[in-house]
Amino acid sequence: MNSKEVIYAENAPKPVGPYSQAVKAGNFLFISGQIPIDPKTGKVVEKDIVVQTHQVLKNIEAILQEAGLTFKDIVKTTVLLSNMEDFSRVNQIYAEYFSEPFPARAAYQVARLPLDVLIEIECIAYRQENNNL
Repeated sequence: MNSKEVIYAENAPKPVGPYSQAVKAGNFLFISGQIPIDPKTGKVVEKDIVVQTHQVLKNIEAILQEAGLTFKDIVKTTVLLSNMEDFSRVNQIYAEYFSEPFPARAAYQVARLPLDVLIEIECIAYRQENNNL
C-alpha cells in the first residue's frame, strides 16, 4: 500500500492555512486550489483576470515540476471564478497551458474567493504506471 506524501514547491505560494500545496497518493497528485499569489512577493498579482489566470497556472506548473510532472499529466481540473463573464478569457489562457487530450474540467462561479481574487484552480494529475512519481 502506498502512503501519502506532501509535495512542496519553493516556486509556488506557501500555503496560507492548514493544507499542503499538493499530496501524492499512489500515482495520483492532488494539487490544492491555487490562487494568483506571486511566490516571490507573497502578494496577489494585479486584479486582472488575464494576469491572475496566468499566475495561477504558473503556480500549478511549479508544483507539477516539483513532482516531476507536466500539464499533460493532469486528468481533472476545477476552475472557480468570481465572475462567469471571465470564462471565455480564462478558456483562451487555459488552452495555452493544456493540449489534447484535455483533462476533464468543472467550472463554477462562486460568491467569493480567498483574498478576493478572481480565480482559483485545483487539479488532479496522474502518473502513468511506467513513470514513478
